[in-house]
Amino acid sequence: QVRLVESGGGLVQTGGSLRLSCAVSGLAFSTYGMGWFRQAPGKEREFVAAISWSADRTYYADSVKGRFTISRDNAKNTVYLQMNSLKPEDTAVYYCAAVLAGIPDRSHEYDYWGQGTQVTVSS
Repeated sequence: QVRLVESGGGLVQTGGSLRLSCAVSGLAFSTYGMGWFRQAPGKEREFVAAISWSADRTYYADSVKGRFTISRDNAKNTVYLQMNSLKPEDTAVYYCAAVLAGIPDRSHEYDYWGQGTQVTVSS
């Protein structure tokens, strides 16, 4: 059974930082690209960042570039999202996802999803 479990969300003030983690089990983690997406109330799910299986490639949405960093530890089957300089518009449920091919920015191309973790940035 494939499981992706996000953690690290919470309430933070504008300008603050959070580090999200996504622990993965039930699949060959080191062969999957990993992505982070987010969904704010009343909005569609949007791409945030992605990292290749070997971590040699990363890809960011323009809205988070320079503020967020995606990384992974294949020994721990975990992907991370370091979020700095947070803004109220970053408030959303954040989801991690796994994809066997590439690091796409379209959610429908991902194979497995976690349940999400809430991030709230207060102004």
